[in-house]
Amino acid sequence: MLAQSALLAAGAAALAVVAAVFLLPGPAPHLPWAPRGRFADMILANATIYTADPVRPFGVAMAVRGGRVLHVGTYDSVKEFRGKHTYERNLSGNVVLPGFIDSHVHLIDGGLQLARVPLRGVKSKDVFISRVKEAVRDKHPGQWVRGGGWNNDFWGGDFPVAAWLDDISPDNPVWLTRMDGHMGVANSLAIKIAGIDKNTNDPVGGTIVRTTEREPNGLLVDAAMKLVLDVIPDVSLTERREALLRASRHALMRGVTTVVDVGSYFPGMSEKQPWQDFSDIYQWAQSMGKMMIRVCLFFPLPTWSRVCDLIHEKGRLLSEWIHVGGVKAFLDGSLGSSSALFYESYKDDLGSFGLQLIDMDVLLNATLESDKSGLQVAIHAIGDKANDMLLDMLDEVVNLNGMRDRRFRIEHAQHLAPSAAKRFGEHNTIASVQPDHLLDDADSAGKKIGVERAERSSYLFRSLLAGGTHLAFGSDWPLTVCVIVFLVSDINPLQAIKTVMSRKPPGWEVPWISTECLPLDDSLKAHTISAAHACFLDPVLGSLSEGKYADFVVLPSTSWKEFADDIPGHVLATYVNGKQAYP
Repeated sequence: MLAQSALLAAGAAALAVVAAVFLLPGPAPHLPWAPRGRFADMILANATIYTADPVRPFGVAMAVRGGRVLHVGTYDSVKEFRGKHTYERNLSGNVVLPGFIDSHVHLIDGGLQLARVPLRGVKSKDVFISRVKEAVRDKHPGQWVRGGGWNNDFWGGDFPVAAWLDDISPDNPVWLTRMDGHMGVANSLAIKIAGIDKNTNDPVGGTIVRTTEREPNGLLVDAAMKLVLDVIPDVSLTERREALLRASRHALMRGVTTVVDVGSYFPGMSEKQPWQDFSDIYQWAQSMGKMMIRVCLFFPLPTWSRVCDLIHEKGRLLSEWIHVGGVKAFLDGSLGSSSALFYESYKDDLGSFGLQLIDMDVLLNATLESDKSGLQVAIHAIGDKANDMLLDMLDEVVNLNGMRDRRFRIEHAQHLAPSAAKRFGEHNTIASVQPDHLLDDADSAGKKIGVERAERSSYLFRSLLAGGTHLAFGSDWPLTVCVIVFLVSDINPLQAIKTVMSRKPPGWEVPWISTECLPLDDSLKAHTISAAHACFLDPVLGSLSEGKYADFVVLPSTSWKEFADDIPGHVLATYVNGKQAYP
């Protein structure tokens, strides 16, 4: 990382760094950069600037030119770049951070969810039903009612079922996903439209939850969700384009300037949607000048050869806004839906160990081919057994394909066996984790797998760092639980940083697994430079280093001590390419 920072200081050498990182050839438009002219476009003065760059961790002034960081340091060292057309802003001590990177989102789904039934934070059956009832009022008969974010643990654990919904939605099919995206509930009309009845077999990798008479009760788990999803009318192109813009504005409001979008792809769903979104949404937004944040795109693993073709044709860096990241797959499900894969049985479902969503030989072969082609591979694993299976597979990939800087990603890495945290560091595996998930699981994990197992295995952030891995923080938006009841969504890096430092869910007086709390510096880096490293974008993003994009946020805190003592809940302003993008 130090070597990269030194190279970036040379400005024009940035392209060479990027080319060395990526095995697949391709142009990198907009990356070569050298200062043109003598003077800065903008100077920030009297600021408290955290750079996330170990060469110069802090500064009080920053010069920006051409959308890049020109210099960070003292005011005297920056003022030489001031010309008659330079805009200078006195921040009066306000804290400045690199723009946050969210390492795991479903961006367009997030934008769509902002316009659907808001069920996050709902704490009772009555409120759940009233939210749906209100949404039904605005629909014509036959129109689908969609929403998500519910968490049954908030109202005592009982899962919602079709019977909750049938009386309030007799003429409208309803589909509502759980906060983790691995389970949903449908009303009886939706179940009928999907052709599900007591004779319908469970699909491979999924479960139709049934009554004692074997009738479907409305709940569908993992691959079984496809039975309903396949009959829901497609969201229109216009709606998806509007969702990207809506989601981007929301991200900027939270200080997020770059996201890793793992796409609209879940177990049992078609692999086509992420590619349609790439061509019809992202490339459209790029051509129309409507991109507001940077995106790093991951595509379904089965389409790895198509990703290779794209990179050979256009390069990994399609523009300053759109980057081709790699490929993603799923190994197991989620804790809340009892489909995360564990060594030991679920405490509340004895005899159940979770679900393995893909054959390991299939996964290994696809990973080997992708890795051999130079693609970055990211795989979802939540249960301790699933994580060990991936670490074992990675050993085999390294043995067969050789050592290289592959930055293999395990998405979530939520529950780990005792030796797993150290194993992450052996091949520089990235742990792409979602801190705010622990706020929910602190209460529910003990019920699902037992208190002792939960406390030895859950969200081992500090142990992972000690084992030598890179942490990359993300939100999994819109699939995570919202801890503030009235909040619309939860792409919220400042909240995540507060969470990993305290590990105190609402109402708790003591941390959950206090030995795994992180200090401020490690927490910030996991949402900035370490997150950039996790998707090979550290040559141009993640720190306020000379030559990198001038993406940064301004906070209300007016000193570092004030910030460290009380992480604020909002940002004052977000800048992208040195220009104010929010508010």
